[in-house]
Amino acid sequence: MKNPHDVIIRPIITEKSTDLMEKKKYAFEVDRKANKTEIKQAVESIFDVKVVKVNTMKMPRKPKTFGRYSGYTALRKKAIVTLSEDSKPLEFFEGV
Repeated sequence: MKNPHDVIIRPIITEKSTDLMEKKKYAFEVDRKANKTEIKQAVESIFDVKVVKVNTMKMPRKPKTFGRYSGYTALRKKAIVTLSEDSKPLEFFEGV
């Protein structure tokens, strides 16, 4: 099994994702090669919660220009993880 911290790259904190936190849904940027089972096991082992459902999506590359230079953003994979009703909420801002 992969290291759970290699599967989960970082949490995604946006206005839309903070609204989803009220419904016990959390957004993470994950490894592009990770499948739903690996994501579920990684979240359960890191945060000690029970995961009910995992939805994944591949985020497309977008063209970007900076002056005369042009390129593309990196490919990313995003996962929306739904926790069970009896799970405790995840705390991302504990040390702030």
